[in-house]
Amino acid sequence: MEKPTKRSITIAGHATSISLEPSFWTALSNMAAAHNMSLADKIAEIDARPRNSSLTSALRVAVLIWARGT
Repeated sequence: MEKPTKRSITIAGHATSISLEPSFWTALSNMAAAHNMSLADKIAEIDARPRNSSLTSALRVAVLIWARGT
């Protein structure tokens, strides 16, 4: 099992720390590139969506949905 890696990201002018496994960081970066966006902009876009979970969970679900092509 991969150990999560913590990164600091600024979203809408606020610094936040996100901890994800390296595979999720890679997939999230690929997802951002596929949409011609920076990683920070993609995370901000996902953060702006309505949700009932943490940002970390929302990022994992977004990557899963993108990877499945749905």
